Amino acid sequence: MMRMEYKIGDIVRTKKQHPCGSKLWEITRVGVDFKLKCLGCGHMITVERPKALKMITKKIEDNKEDK
Repeated sequence: MMRMEYKIGDIVRTKKQHPCGSKLWEITRVGVDFKLKCLGCGHMITVERPKALKMITKKIEDNKEDK
């Protein structure tokens, strides 16, 4: 199984949707914790790395600064 590498600015899809209806999140911090910003309403959450890796199903878009 290939491990996904996540960077600040990546857009990811989660298994469950946020109460606002969006499943898309922007990664704003990567480390021991992931800080995610909901692209639907702008709500920010901090999630422990193992839990974040379980809830993320797919990377939608890479950080534009790397291109």
